[in-house]
Amino acid sequence: MHFKLNSLFAIGLGVLSLPVLSKEPTKIEVREPEATTSINAKQIVKGDKYMVAAANPYASQAGRQILAKGGSAVDAAIATQLILTLVEPQSSGIGGGTFMMYYNKSNNKLTSFDGRETAPKNADENLFLNKHRKAVKWIEAVVGGRSVGVPGVLHAFANAHKQYGVLPWDELFKPAIKLAQEGFVVSPRLHGLLARQLNPGVISMPVIHEYFYPKGKLIEAGSIKKNQPLADLYKAIAHKGIDAFYKGENAKQIVKAVQKSKIAPGTLTQQDLAHYKSKERDAVCIKYRVYNVCSMAPPSSGGVAVLQMLGLLEHTNISALTPNSEQAVHYFSQASRIAFADRNVYMGDPDFTQVPTQELLNKNYIKSRAKLITEKDQQAVAGNPVNFLSYAQDDSYELPSTSHVSIVDSFGNAVSMTSSIEMAFGSTVMVNGYILNNQLTDFSLSPRKNGKLVANRVEPGKRPRSSMSPVMVFNEDGSLRLVLGSPGGSRIIDYVAQVVVGVLDWNLSVQEAINLPRTTNRNDYTSLEKGTALESLEPALSARGHKVRVLDLNSGLHGVEVKNNKLYGAADPRREGVALSDLSDNNATFKF
Repeated sequence: MHFKLNSLFAIGLGVLSLPVLSKEPTKIEVREPEATTSINAKQIVKGDKYMVAAANPYASQAGRQILAKGGSAVDAAIATQLILTLVEPQSSGIGGGTFMMYYNKSNNKLTSFDGRETAPKNADENLFLNKHRKAVKWIEAVVGGRSVGVPGVLHAFANAHKQYGVLPWDELFKPAIKLAQEGFVVSPRLHGLLARQLNPGVISMPVIHEYFYPKGKLIEAGSIKKNQPLADLYKAIAHKGIDAFYKGENAKQIVKAVQKSKIAPGTLTQQDLAHYKSKERDAVCIKYRVYNVCSMAPPSSGGVAVLQMLGLLEHTNISALTPNSEQAVHYFSQASRIAFADRNVYMGDPDFTQVPTQELLNKNYIKSRAKLITEKDQQAVAGNPVNFLSYAQDDSYELPSTSHVSIVDSFGNAVSMTSSIEMAFGSTVMVNGYILNNQLTDFSLSPRKNGKLVANRVEPGKRPRSSMSPVMVFNEDGSLRLVLGSPGGSRIIDYVAQVVVGVLDWNLSVQEAINLPRTTNRNDYTSLEKGTALESLEPALSARGHKVRVLDLNSGLHGVEVKNNKLYGAADPRREGVALSDLSDNNATFKF
């Protein structure tokens, strides 16, 4: 099985107009460490019946196997994520959370499953304050048990599978169980991120250190890594359901690991785990030109922000501009500034905080905000979509260790799923072969600012704000056009919006749009992707007033485009993912 892995990693590789890595050392921001380790050009993948695009070839292959057996998009998403937990443990897993959008073609229904983590019942607004009632340093917040929220991935999966699964639940676990037992080939990306020692907890926390540094030596790229504890847990969940995770021995071990953490012990209890519930929520949508663009509702801030950006850009001539031209980047950055200004004030858990979602997406409100887009760069301030809310600015840490899966099945159903454990390697608390999240750092560390409450403050049972932005785009006739999403922390919003603009406004294929050099502005500075043609815009943008930083921008976009009843899958050249379809070369793959 292992000899064919190199062939699979090469699927979709080709020569295209892509970012080129600079010979100079890439600047990595301290709080955004899950950087690009290499860039490999990827060709668009065609399909007739089904398509899966995921962040690791093993995961894409598992999804394809399930689709080939007649499984639904939900079935394939579950199998794919179970593999990602094993082979891409730094980014996502069953110890974290997910937002899953699902489109059912038979009844033209779009829904979403909120598997976001929740704060333990004993956590309150003082969770990340020191003895002086000041927010702790970010690294003190991230590592250890204090930052662990109740994982939501498996509960969301069970909820979605009950309604939209086709294959038996236990069938979805077979690829991951086999691979965990027999071993997977450690990817260059996993090795490279470990070698950079980005998360100090990997070195200082004993269980995770032993897993990645057996006998004190870092696992090498190309070596075989087994994970029997995870295989055993998967077997239990496959046969007993999610109670094998949320109750019983696994739950006891989670609680012990969190409460007895070597660094920053947490408050998570067995009761917190047993009482966790995922939620099915309506998607949020906006009309953009002739299309209907939909994403996750709060507690995702990403969905609303992406849609706001598109609504703002509709008041510019961006569709007539050259992709990534100076003018296009300027307008894009200004729309992003405005969306982030609103996001940083109004977004939170709608079950705890009044979130003015519809007001923020109101056409008249967006039109009034679009007047702020001028030819000069300027700081945006939050608008006033409703006159009875007064929240303070958020100071949460939102880190980019996340993964995205896009799937269309043979029935025409689709899944856009983003999942995360937050920081690269999460809290570094490891139990039964998987890593627990540090998602509680997505709450504002400070509950109050200048006497005002922060909407996204810690409260027991509350879901932290997220930037995860799974997206689906529908044509004017209601048919599916695009399935898309990305990791990248709060930069997800700009990554996803840029690709939507690329496809809908600039008529690029989904792969061409993903290949575009990235640019972001979170209402602070304008970042341009290092080693790309965008670097040349720095002088012109600076002349417009932009504070420009040239940075490594580590998107991990995965998308499926539907055109003329054909499927086109795409994966980000900045990461190791691939798209696979019913037409992919079976000889270039491996069997679990």
